[in-house]
Amino acid sequence: MKAMVLNKITSLDENKKPLEMVNLPDPLPKDNEVLVKVSACGVCHTELDEIEGRIPPPRFPVVLGHEIVGRVEETGSNANKFKIGDRVGIGWIYSACGECKFCLSSNENLCENFRATGRDANGGYAEYVVVLEDFACKIPEVFSDCEAAPLLCAGAIGYRSLRLTNIKDGQNLGLTGFGASAHLVLKMARHKYPNAKVFVFARSEKERDFARELGAVWAGDTEEESPEKLHCVIDTTPAWKPIVEALKNLECGGRLVINAIRKESVDKEYLLKLDYPSHLWLEKEIKSVANVARRDISEFLDLAAQIPIKPEFQEYKLEEANKALVELKERKIRGAKVLRMDI
Repeated sequence: MKAMVLNKITSLDENKKPLEMVNLPDPLPKDNEVLVKVSACGVCHTELDEIEGRIPPPRFPVVLGHEIVGRVEETGSNANKFKIGDRVGIGWIYSACGECKFCLSSNENLCENFRATGRDANGGYAEYVVVLEDFACKIPEVFSDCEAAPLLCAGAIGYRSLRLTNIKDGQNLGLTGFGASAHLVLKMARHKYPNAKVFVFARSEKERDFARELGAVWAGDTEEESPEKLHCVIDTTPAWKPIVEALKNLECGGRLVINAIRKESVDKEYLLKLDYPSHLWLEKEIKSVANVARRDISEFLDLAAQIPIKPEFQEYKLEEANKALVELKERKIRGAKVLRMDI
């Protein structure tokens, strides 16, 4: 099979082609696994963290990609959840132990033995992938393959982030950063909390215009002060500055939810501008989001199909994966980026 593989940790600033196109043997499904022929795979900022070593894969070469949509091509000897030809999705969660207190409470995203698709096991930047059948999910018919792919991570992690804000209808929600996940959160929030106002902070004027198009009541630069205090803010950026700036806009008792698997170190010194009385006092809270659980993916897909929420996206060929990654690094974003295998 054709696959784009990462052979080593590298800097995207210095190396614009971190992935190499190779031919690998087609994987074979074991007992409870299914073999999936990939039709589309979303491109996520987490891949940048893997490439640049903030969450390094345990071994190389590795096939990245964890927003996978495809069809079941073959099943293992004990796999019976799906039939040949069924369309399925695979997200960031590749497997978990199934026995710890977190797994037993449907919070397997916190499992000590959490394994990630495209990091701990080969992912979807390839023609085929295998996965345990219990960690694949059905894709609602309302979505095309390319529409569904970003929903599996950007959508699901956005869904978890929104839930963790504890927002109530009529309150003010802030979004700092406006890429694949945030634009889906905005659409979700407008449906679930129709009387809530959404305020967006983004560096790019194009991103701010895009936010207004999707229904944000206000959009400004990262450092700007929102016209109203915010009851909660979701940060989806790789930087530290948006965190400090978001805290100043929080209402007393408000909550900042950080939707990022890692933060980059480029602007870490900005944390020195943190002022306890204005940024943290009066019972403001900070909460992180860690991975996704299977229920986040399934619940969000059901919700997205009901509304329906369909992402904005740009399509790329598999061999254009490096181009998509570099554009993501350089913030050339409008919605999501998706690799499509049949173009």
